[in-house]
Amino acid sequence: MPLLERVGGPRDLKALTEGQLAELAAEIRQFLINAVARTGGHLGPNLGVVELSIALHRVFDSPVDRILWDTGHQSYVHKLLTGRKDFSKLRGKGGLSGYPSRAESEHDIIENSHASTVLGWADGLAKANEVLRRTDRHVVAVIGDGALTGGMAWEALNNIAAARDRPLTIVVNDNERSYAPTIGGLANHLATLRTTDGYERFLAWGKDVLQRTPVVGQPLYESLHGAKKGFKDAFAPQGMFEDLGLKYVGPIDGHDIAAVESALRRARRFHGPVLVHCLTEKGRGYRPALEDEADRFHTVGAMDPLTCAPLAPSGGRSWTSVFGEEMVRIGAERPDVVALTAAMLDPVGLTEFAQAYPRRVWDVGIAEQHAAVSAAGLATGGLHPVFAVYATFLNRAFDQLLMDVALHKCGVTFVLDRAGVTGTDGPSHNGMWDMSVLQVVPGLRVAAPRDADQLRAQLREALDVADAPTVIRFPKESVGEPIPALGRVGGMDVLRHGGPEPADQGGGGDVLLVVAGVMAQVGLVAAELLAERGIGCTVVDPRWVKPVDPALPGLAARHRAVAVIEDNSRTGGVGAAVAQALRDAEVDLPVRTFGIPEAFLAHAKRGEVLADIGLTPAEIAGRIGAALARIDASAAVPVTTAPGAGRRAATARPVPPAARKEKDA
Repeated sequence: MPLLERVGGPRDLKALTEGQLAELAAEIRQFLINAVARTGGHLGPNLGVVELSIALHRVFDSPVDRILWDTGHQSYVHKLLTGRKDFSKLRGKGGLSGYPSRAESEHDIIENSHASTVLGWADGLAKANEVLRRTDRHVVAVIGDGALTGGMAWEALNNIAAARDRPLTIVVNDNERSYAPTIGGLANHLATLRTTDGYERFLAWGKDVLQRTPVVGQPLYESLHGAKKGFKDAFAPQGMFEDLGLKYVGPIDGHDIAAVESALRRARRFHGPVLVHCLTEKGRGYRPALEDEADRFHTVGAMDPLTCAPLAPSGGRSWTSVFGEEMVRIGAERPDVVALTAAMLDPVGLTEFAQAYPRRVWDVGIAEQHAAVSAAGLATGGLHPVFAVYATFLNRAFDQLLMDVALHKCGVTFVLDRAGVTGTDGPSHNGMWDMSVLQVVPGLRVAAPRDADQLRAQLREALDVADAPTVIRFPKESVGEPIPALGRVGGMDVLRHGGPEPADQGGGGDVLLVVAGVMAQVGLVAAELLAERGIGCTVVDPRWVKPVDPALPGLAARHRAVAVIEDNSRTGGVGAAVAQALRDAEVDLPVRTFGIPEAFLAHAKRGEVLADIGLTPAEIAGRIGAALARIDASAAVPVTTAPGAGRRAATARPVPPAARKEKDA
């Protein structure tokens, strides 16, 4: 029986010999390569933490000891070692999450898929252990060197270091390839010496004696202290961490299980915060990953593990690629346009821009707040910055967008990739809040393109705004076919007329259907289904969903009801803004909003999630039809329909608001 099959939980690891541990590590790597190749997922990071994960579970007693992962995409091995071996539906509906999940296992303490937060969690849990006198529990925080670029990590370190007698182990998983491991007996001996109680007592005694010695005591102490630090720094780069008050162990070869175990056991025995620095190799054991200079197979789609060829076609061009290509063209035309990213140059489509204009793009690390404020400075300095970021990560920079960018009327364009339902990355990565939280920002304009042509046009429109922030949002999916406009009312594109007379010439219909961005196609199909039932829908794309177009209330007044479709939270989103605009204009019409419920959505394919929450043409058409039936039953207003040709357009005989009020009275 393979060793991996015999490991049902962390306790099963403790009886394995050194040779068996090496065999287990090899089995885990082969399992990951085969399993993740079938489903897609984070492959490279997990291949790099196999030995580290084994050592953690041999030294600490999860879940009594709390092992925390930042970010959680490096927790696949942890899942295997805690009894979760069915990867057949990884990141799919009903399968394992790609991140830690409390619903899956008691060994998953935090569902942490946003970086740089684990040290704050660890600080709080260690404080709770101290207050509740749980001396038999330990807290371990595993954080990547990339996540240490986030400001929150350093805020937490500042607090952790303030309590030098509170046990807490920080494991830095450093897979930066420029670091060379320091191994051998001397390094191991120095690390052991630095984390023993006797060494600490000796240091305290020496400091006390020397500082009380007249004349020469203080200078001698300072000289010896400086010599000690210089000696240690010659072997390991611990100076920065020890200056914060953290005991430093390392660097350790993160693929040497015995060395990692030894370091972790010393850290566990120490009565204070210890940082264990482990050097690992991203993609270890899989040559195609090691040869991938871009990101070592950080994330892969379903593929053949031997050839790495995709198992399914890509489905067409991505929104990200359209944005990236347009940025390169704009860069050639406008030398004032610059770009920022928060550790995601390639995922947000800025690689080609960086290659073409290397002095006009900055990767600030996992520091969205800093990126927003830096962008404000760039705008104030005479440039137009484009900050490209995942929609879910913009949440982190909201205060800076509000108080630094918008308050100062800075011309900054935020490009939100992965907006709406993202699907397989789960609840933390859905970009479903941006059109709600951004509604409260004065002066801000938000565009939701429906196709590639609109993305190109609206990006340029945004870059022409110099005295206010602008936002462009698009989803994680392929760009569909262009959707032409039949006319325009105000700044809104009319995509379908609701009656014989075109909407841009004063026509109306039963329902005004407002579609935000990529929900345009859903709305058009829903309108077609309603037309088959004799209900005429005027479909409009507002293009800029904030602010609400001034022409919308007048157009709405020529209809019996309004419906809004958006891939954003129903709470406070586009539908809420449209309803408020109608109330402000004293247009008394029922408004129905079809969007994402106020809930954290489980991981699944995007289409499956949309179906589960009712954002499909059939569901929307059915609910609109039922709503109109209730309105008719309540008001007893006769409805007449006129058949059309081809795509049938039906019209209700609109009842003027005054007449409706008279009838109700």
